[in-house]
Amino acid sequence: MKTIWRELRPLLGYMGLFSFCVNLLYLVPALFMLQVFDRVLTTNSHETLIVLLVGTGVALLIMLLLDYVRQSLQGVLAAMVDERLARPVVETLVERAARMPNAGVGEGMRDLATLKNVLSSNALAALFDAPWAPLFLALIWGFHPALGMGAVASVLLMLAVAWLNHRISQGAIEGLQQDGRRASKYVESSLRNAEILQALGMTGKLLGRWRALQSEVAGLQASAGRSSVVFTALTRCLRQAIQILLLALGAWLVISQEASAGIMIATTVLLGRALQPVEQLVGSWRALSDGRAAYRRLEVMSHDFPDSSKQVELPCPVGRLQVEGLSFRAHGSGKPVLYNLALSLDAGESLAIIGASAAGKSTLARLLIGVWAPSTGTVRLDGVDVAYWNRAQLGQWIGYVPQDVELFDGTVADNIARLDAVDSERVIRAAQRANAHDMINEFPQGYDTPVGEGGLRLSPGQRQRIALARALYGNPRLVVLDEPNSNLDGAGEIALAQAVSGLRAEGVTTIIITHRPSLIAHVTKILVLEAGRVKRYGAAGEVMKEMQRQAQAVVDTAGTAVAR
Repeated sequence: MKTIWRELRPLLGYMGLFSFCVNLLYLVPALFMLQVFDRVLTTNSHETLIVLLVGTGVALLIMLLLDYVRQSLQGVLAAMVDERLARPVVETLVERAARMPNAGVGEGMRDLATLKNVLSSNALAALFDAPWAPLFLALIWGFHPALGMGAVASVLLMLAVAWLNHRISQGAIEGLQQDGRRASKYVESSLRNAEILQALGMTGKLLGRWRALQSEVAGLQASAGRSSVVFTALTRCLRQAIQILLLALGAWLVISQEASAGIMIATTVLLGRALQPVEQLVGSWRALSDGRAAYRRLEVMSHDFPDSSKQVELPCPVGRLQVEGLSFRAHGSGKPVLYNLALSLDAGESLAIIGASAAGKSTLARLLIGVWAPSTGTVRLDGVDVAYWNRAQLGQWIGYVPQDVELFDGTVADNIARLDAVDSERVIRAAQRANAHDMINEFPQGYDTPVGEGGLRLSPGQRQRIALARALYGNPRLVVLDEPNSNLDGAGEIALAQAVSGLRAEGVTTIIITHRPSLIAHVTKILVLEAGRVKRYGAAGEVMKEMQRQAQAVVDTAGTAVAR
């Protein structure tokens, strides 16, 4: 964020300079009225009036151009913030969502949009105009000290109203933002289970809970809204009352022959200009408060931004995997999910990870590809810790099929190409490696078939086979498959087994989480997990024999017990 501010500071400086020039030119209409009332009307000089009109017209044209440039700079500021922050924010949100699926991943983007809106709004211009109010007050004071004191008192009164608005509305606005985000997050997370809601008739209960949350939000919103409306109306009324009172004071001075009619009119115009930015700030206070809160949250998030410095690009790994002392404890959980795991695979070896539910298999898969960082221990690919390898570099050498397959809205080719520009040759090659080419050709539009949001237009088995093709796109050297056959039919099972055999022949290190013997038969090693610990690990043949002996011993023991 400090780097961004260093880049924005020159533009903000130019905005301050343009604001000074614009506010200086706002003196021209007041001076024009002063001259018209005090010189033109008293001398009946048409020439003086024409000169004043031309000069005022030129000044207003310059003011128009400067104001246009200033507003254009605001657009540049918003664009620069978006350009500098969009990528790190999205990368951080993706990383957080991968590690904590229930995290509020949309908040960062909403905060960025809020900050951009504030930078391009009139509220920012009002902030730059407000410091020049003393310029108008000084000129009014020069006309007459009484008028100057009245103008200063008026501005101080408006500032007091703005400060009081801030004090009263700050807590309500912050509470409204928090509860609003909580209600939105609850609905978003619940709608991911829309099928269950519909099937089990839970929609009404969801609606009841959402209404309870919305009632809290509505209460705070009504409170904040009433406060904002009251202060906005009060500010407008005060401004009109102040201008009337100062006009009356000017008229008194004119009657008392202590000031001229031109001074009276010019004072009214200058005071209106001095009060205008203060009134705008009061009306825009909520937007400014939202922008300030959004900036604070982005500043906190910036501590998790990925390192933007250019890293040395490592060569393509051969696929040698080493796991040492690997343990993992979920955030907020006191019990570790995995305990002190160790394993090693040479390039081209394949490993089957098996175990009961909640044994930690999927957690281990995420740790092996570096999506999650271990609590202790390391996972190294060709000697490099995968948790700290640049994700853009590492991703091209990794193939991964998660347990819950998600496809992106687009075509089959878009998904296989990992959302990159579609290279037909590489896409077809990946599909052929996954033995999915013939299946895809049967689709209505082949590789150009839209999959729909989340891949809803395809069956679960089809999504799984396309996800396998995506995992094999390019030149992956480590492929991790988490229950890749959970939705496959017989033909899909055969295709998957052939793909795994092909990976082994190509020297690709492959890790498969499965319970089915059809895949276990194609691996070189087996790891058996039990409650997060390694129960067995070794060559596939030896582990299978040991498991068979244990199973036979259990059967024999049960048979002896029945005989007794």
